[in-house]
Amino acid sequence: MMALRLLRRTVAALCLACASAAMSGLVSTGALAQSRQPVVVASKIDTEGALLGEMIALVLEHQGIPVEKRVSLGPTKVVRTALLSGEIDIYPEYTGNGAFFHDIPNDKAWTKAQSAFELVKKLDKEKYNLVWLDRAPANNTWLIAVRGDLARRENLATMEDFARLAKRGGVLKLAGSAEFVESPAALPAFERVYDFKLPRDQIVILPGGDTAVTMRAAAQGVSGVNSAMVYGTDGAIAALDLVVMEDTRGAQIVYEPAPVVRAEVLNRYPAMAQTLSRVFGSLSLNRLQSLNAQIAVEGQPAREVAKSYLEQQGLLP
Repeated sequence: MMALRLLRRTVAALCLACASAAMSGLVSTGALAQSRQPVVVASKIDTEGALLGEMIALVLEHQGIPVEKRVSLGPTKVVRTALLSGEIDIYPEYTGNGAFFHDIPNDKAWTKAQSAFELVKKLDKEKYNLVWLDRAPANNTWLIAVRGDLARRENLATMEDFARLAKRGGVLKLAGSAEFVESPAALPAFERVYDFKLPRDQIVILPGGDTAVTMRAAAQGVSGVNSAMVYGTDGAIAALDLVVMEDTRGAQIVYEPAPVVRAEVLNRYPAMAQTLSRVFGSLSLNRLQSLNAQIAVEGQPAREVAKSYLEQQGLLP
């Protein structure tokens, strides 16, 4: 009888040990599966968005992080909503858009690079637990570019110079989108800060917000156009012989690109922060213009341009 009891106790202990081991194995397997969940990398549906999205994906892949790509997902609203809902994990955004994400467009912090970055970083972390990694020193804001021949003839380099010529009257003709012409933060802001008023019969409003269209209109002199709405890092600026007017007084919000990632994902893969900071820190205005031109002007695939750049800079050994 005693032997039978001992046998039962031994069997019960063995069963309990096996069950405990099985449970431990399930927990470990579950934790491993969770830790290997792919990071969903997205970007906006434009040339620079695709370039920067591919750079992020390549860096994470090189670090052995599983990646699911949704590059060129959509416009700002679509991509931002996807990040907030957890549908995507990381994408390149622009500091100045924080003015509209948090509904404080008139805060002067947005017109300076450092304060714009610090403010959006603080607000997004507090409200949404999103982390802004280091930004690129390249302002992709709204600007005005003038045909090279006119700029050279009239010695145009800054918005003060543009305002001087605008006041002369009858010389400048600008191509822009309805948003650029009408939004208080765009052309009206330039006019207010630099004290000029471009008559509306000297403005050609083109549908959509595609700067490739406005730049071509200026370069080709379509309907007498000789200046255009552009973005600071547009790749075709140099190729079309356009000269960007420097916004010396900070009329425009600063839009510098940076990766924005959900804190939960960054905690899971903390090594991405340092490497992505090195990548974005290397992207000057001229470099981004050149890389964008390889895609928009030369027709090279965004991933190939991104990979070549990272390898040349020793950022993807």
